[in-house]
Amino acid sequence: MGDIISNFFSDLLLSIGFTDVIDIFIVAFIIYKALEFIKETRAEQLVKGLLILVIMTFLSSLLNLYTLNWILKGTMQIGVIALVILFQPELRRALEYVGRSKIMPSNFLELDKDAAKHLIGEFVRAVETFSSNRVGALIIIERETALNDIIETGTTVDAEVSAELLGNVFYEGAPLHDGAVIVRGDRLIAAGCVLPLTQNKNINKELGTRHRAGIGITEISDAISIIVSEETGIISMAIDGKLSRFLDVKTVEKTLLSTYLESDVDRKQKLSQLIMPLKRRRRDVSK
Repeated sequence: MGDIISNFFSDLLLSIGFTDVIDIFIVAFIIYKALEFIKETRAEQLVKGLLILVIMTFLSSLLNLYTLNWILKGTMQIGVIALVILFQPELRRALEYVGRSKIMPSNFLELDKDAAKHLIGEFVRAVETFSSNRVGALIIIERETALNDIIETGTTVDAEVSAELLGNVFYEGAPLHDGAVIVRGDRLIAAGCVLPLTQNKNINKELGTRHRAGIGITEISDAISIIVSEETGIISMAIDGKLSRFLDVKTVEKTLLSTYLESDVDRKQKLSQLIMPLKRRRRDVSK
């Protein structure tokens, strides 16, 4: 018996080629990314329900429960169309994630060190003023993913970024103060832009439309959102669909410096290092 098992595994290992290993790794990676994508979204509950139906179908066939098995099989066949309808928001988000365009050159990394520091200084000055005066603001910094469709929803400005310009845009009573501004490179491209709201149903109910929009744009792009609450003056930043609140201007400055001045790999590591310690002193938005 031992020889049979040993021979079986030996033959199995010998039959696996290099392409088979690559194939397995690709499938495993796709499954991992899919699970990571649906985690903590409405799709997670739908997937759990689907798995329960599959298990029930298998058990009903195994136990010869013919009527139940027939109903479940029919449900599974019709369910393909139903799943497309139910998963429509998640499927759209997934396709947008996969199809993020990097064909057009980005202005994000074209700034030299001095220009980047000057730009960050203008952001910091503006955010500090907004926070102290409790002026609501929503600043979107475009990175590799082009936001042309979002820009079209607002009013074209195309001016050099400055704290004074941002202050004029978000001044209460100004016609464009309720929307978001889109920054590309060192230019404020548009103001009064309408952003997609987050699909996350588990965020803090106290967060208003400005915060939900700031999170939403980072779920479908690699943009960075800087948000200042009009009611409390609290500074927040959203990156990759995750919101960090109760920030000070030094943290905003460090995060932007890491983003503008570091290489791609170093930037991702630095952003994680900067954002993770904030969990100790921020309220989890999912509570």
